[in-house]
Order: sequence, then structure tokens, then C-alpha cells
Amino acid sequence: MIRLSFEGLSNGALQILCLGCHPDDIEIGCGGTILRLREQYRDCEFHWVVFSGSGVRQAEAQRGAELFAGIDREKVVLKNFRDGFMPFTGGEVKSVFEELKHAISPDIIFTHNRRDAHQDHRLIAELTWNTFRDHFILEYEIPKYDGDLGQPTVFVPLEAAHCQKKVQYIVDAFQSQHSKRWFEESTFLSLLRLRGMECNAQSGHAEAFYCRKVLL
Repeated sequence: MIRLSFEGLSNGALQILCLGCHPDDIEIGCGGTILRLREQYRDCEFHWVVFSGSGVRQAEAQRGAELFAGIDREKVVLKNFRDGFMPFTGGEVKSVFEELKHAISPDIIFTHNRRDAHQDHRLIAELTWNTFRDHFILEYEIPKYDGDLGQPTVFVPLEAAHCQKKVQYIVDAFQSQHSKRWFEESTFLSLLRLRGMECNAQSGHAEAFYCRKVLL
């Protein structure tokens, strides 16, 4: 299996843009990879954008960014688009991307998968590629009732400690989601184990991503 590294990707601090429709999307999709990057690249800088969050969900989004990326609450970009209706306000969502384009040129972008079953997720994925055309983009996956998991092509092996920390942070930060039957430790650990098996990770666990274009 071919192995790639982020070494030399940036002349300064590694700039990482994390995009999520809802609080907990980023954490579920790529939380373990974020924890590994923080440990491996001490000078990396995270930019955290959540498109839908109000009330208790707003506080949860801020807490998630703080736990995973060490971002101060006031530095989290938190919008208040209506959950499930983002495609119908696409122009306003695109304006957020236009602002991001002028504010940051990230070395790595984590975003939703363009084939995700959730309409909000698909829109964010589409606008990510529409806005950042010459950037390294990794599309993460989120398990859900719709059963839209596919065959990802990029794998990030994770140590057991990263996996346990990821799951614990998710459970601790997003208390409002505990009533959902799928929102439990076994769901997150099962997907980590499955992807770890597929890439023959030494630890047995990994996160997986979809990558459309890579220039070698």
C-alpha cells in the first residue's frame, strides 16, 4: 500500500480547514485524524467551520472544537442555517465559502462526502470543491440510518489511544445526541475497526476518506 506524508506540504504552520454541516460531523468524520495530526505536527493550525448550530448545539460545537483541535470557543466559525434546508438557501451558504476563500488558503481540507445521503452534507461537499479548486481535499464519512457507506480510498491508521479519545470526546461533548439509537460508542468503534481491517493497520483501527484528485 502506498504511503504519503504531509511533510513539506507547507512552508510554515500546517493550515487545516475543517468543514461540517452540523455539530459532531467533523468529530465523527475525522476526529481521530485531527488528534493524530495535532500530535504529529505540533505547529499545525486548525480552522473550524460549522454551518448549523444554535442553543445547546452551539455550545456543543464549540466544545468539540476545543477538545479535538484546541480551538478557543470564540474562534469557531458557527453559522445558523436550518438543518435539512441548506440546499434551499444555497446562495447564502456559498457566500460563507467566498468569505473563507479570501481568509485562508488551507493545506488540507476535511469536508463531507459528495455522495453522502444527507442533502446538507452533499451541498457542503460540492461547494468545497467549487471554492477550493487547487487544494488537497479529503471527504470524510459519517455512519447513519441511510446506510450510505462506500469504498473510501485514503486511510489514516490510528493508535488505540486516539480511537478511545475520539469516542470519549464525542460522547462527552454531544450530550444532546444521546437519545439517538445509533449515537453510541460501539457504532464509532465498529467503523474504526472496519476501516482498520481494510487498510491492514497495525493497531487494527483507522479512519477513511474519499479523495478525488492528488498531484504527485
